[in-house]
Amino acid sequence: MTTTPSTRTRRPTTSGWLTFAAVIIGVTGLFNAINGLVGIFDDDYYLVGETDVLVFNFTTWGWIWLLVGFVQIAVAAGISTGQTWARTAGIVLAILAAVGHLAFLAAFPWWSILTIGLSVLTIYALTVPPSGASAA
Repeated sequence: MTTTPSTRTRRPTTSGWLTFAAVIIGVTGLFNAINGLVGIFDDDYYLVGETDVLVFNFTTWGWIWLLVGFVQIAVAAGISTGQTWARTAGIVLAILAAVGHLAFLAAFPWWSILTIGLSVLTIYALTVPPSGASAA
């Protein structure tokens, strides 16, 4: 007996790119949360004075990065479970993280450059897979 197209079960599409994006957003979110805690509790950790940061001060940046980090971790969980809203939120957060780290460049240059690069890769990883795909 042959199966007709209407009786075949369709497997959901999985994507290694989405898995990559979920892991990178989760790790970056964890690092941003740690970076935020450092900014809140230890202003002297950074090599430049608060006047050398493009906007705000380290305590304000600390709260911003802590909040962004927690949201990134939640979005990473959403991406890994195949939520469409999480892919869109991941793209928005990657753009915000890249812009934010551009403003934070003087305080933490190597980490900022690395995060900007990872944000670009994350945006690619979230836009390449077909709609409806889920993390592998």
